[in-house]
Amino acid sequence: MITQDSIEALKARLDIVDVVGSYIELKKAGANFKAPCPFHDEKTGSFVVSPSKQIYHCFGCGVGGDSVKFVMEYEKLNYPEALEKLALVYNFSLNYTDIKHNKPNSNLMQKVSEWYQNLLTSQLVALAYIKERGIYESSVEQFAIGYAPDSNATVNFIKSQMLNVGEAVELGVLGYNSETKTTYARFIERIIFPIHSTNGTIVGFGGRTITGHQAKYINSPETPIFNKSKLLYAYHHARQEIYKHKQIIITEGYLDVIMLHQAGFRNAVATLGTALTVEHLPLLRKGEPHVVMAYDGDSAGRTAALKAAKLLSASGFDGGVVIFGAGLDPADMVKNGALGALSEMFRKPKTFIEFVLDETLLLYNLTEPKAKEAAMYEGIEYLKTLSPMLQEEYKSYLALRLGISPSFVKVTNQTNEKQNRQEVQKNLHKDMWELSLIKTILEQPQFIDQILDVLDPSLLQFHGQEFSLALAGQNDAPQLMAILVDEQIQALTNEEALKAELISFLSKHYERELKKVNMQISISFEEKAFYIRKFRDKISKLKRGELA
Repeated sequence: MITQDSIEALKARLDIVDVVGSYIELKKAGANFKAPCPFHDEKTGSFVVSPSKQIYHCFGCGVGGDSVKFVMEYEKLNYPEALEKLALVYNFSLNYTDIKHNKPNSNLMQKVSEWYQNLLTSQLVALAYIKERGIYESSVEQFAIGYAPDSNATVNFIKSQMLNVGEAVELGVLGYNSETKTTYARFIERIIFPIHSTNGTIVGFGGRTITGHQAKYINSPETPIFNKSKLLYAYHHARQEIYKHKQIIITEGYLDVIMLHQAGFRNAVATLGTALTVEHLPLLRKGEPHVVMAYDGDSAGRTAALKAAKLLSASGFDGGVVIFGAGLDPADMVKNGALGALSEMFRKPKTFIEFVLDETLLLYNLTEPKAKEAAMYEGIEYLKTLSPMLQEEYKSYLALRLGISPSFVKVTNQTNEKQNRQEVQKNLHKDMWELSLIKTILEQPQFIDQILDVLDPSLLQFHGQEFSLALAGQNDAPQLMAILVDEQIQALTNEEALKAELISFLSKHYERELKKVNMQISISFEEKAFYIRKFRDKISKLKRGELA
């Protein structure tokens, strides 16, 4: 079993927004983050993640928990498996009650990376290539660029360092041939670019051939810690600049990123040999930056830029596209000293929506009426992926580019999601005072005795069950998580304010009880008189500022 101390230490390292945000796209909503729930089918954002409470809760289906619970539910893992998965991703060594299971983190990826770096210093061909591309020694060091030798050398290094061969295969450093039952290196005679997770842990490698191999670039295969469709190269280097300047530049290659950082554009990252995907969006959403796609002007680059622009605009991202012409890319422009031109291009990209519409129309011969009509319909279908306001704004742009009247561009607005939410919630009754009292118990447990001196769950009209759960300390109950993540519910933090609120609540409660007794006809006169005196006495004390 994993020790409790080890579990708590791992949990202290986790951030709920990072963990959940690595699986689904989160949008800032006040102090919290929101998203459509990944555990049930919905279009609205009922799923809330609270960074201050380090929990998530769905107001639609009721699921909730911490980072570990989310990984369990999302990946269908049991508790120990989820802990081990997170420990692997966050480079954390778990301790077990069974000593033989306790093995220190091997740091295999880090050790292999350092070995690659040391080998680079003696590889003249690789160093000549790096110098020819204009990469400084300081950049080689910053990005930990290395060199992978022949297969046998890598396998022998793994064994000589007493590293686990099975782990090396699992993490994609080595491959395994089941027919010959032999291991081999996946990276052979290549310049190596370590790939990091968002927290800076090495999770994979990219390799560029310098010996004319048919595949110019290769990446690590998918592993338990590496998913190329979720990560961006050099994001851990660029993160602070992205947050600071509210802009992220996405390029197509490692060298583009390295050269841009070298030239001062330290908010540059790159996709890992794949197109931008929906899985990248959670990472791109962090810091809510303006997104600039910087792609080559060849056919493949323009096609990739078009797909990315459609995805980003439909997902509500702000930003635009920069296309490089004349066979150049960002790395070439940095090497040629065209920093002013680069800066201007990144400042004024073509907006996603205009780029998509322009590129779409280029696919048609607009001198032919039928082709023009087909182009219009394709443009309309794209506009339907946008918000109603943007649809209205860009109808005229599409019409102008086609040279037709805007009246021909008919776009049906999307369903009003706010109205749907109101329909779902209209019958749900919430008593904000009672919820505030419950949140006070959850967040200010030092007030529990003061509260229990004067009321119990039976006095609450709407939320007695939640009150009982809070008193029992069942903070992981879905009802209580919903209260904890709801920013509209405010806990009382001042003892005097709490006393005043309790006096007000109890005064109203006993006045209601007094009316009920006066209307009772099924009890004796003596019993009614007793309760009338009792309730009047309590009301009198409360009016004098005494808690009763």
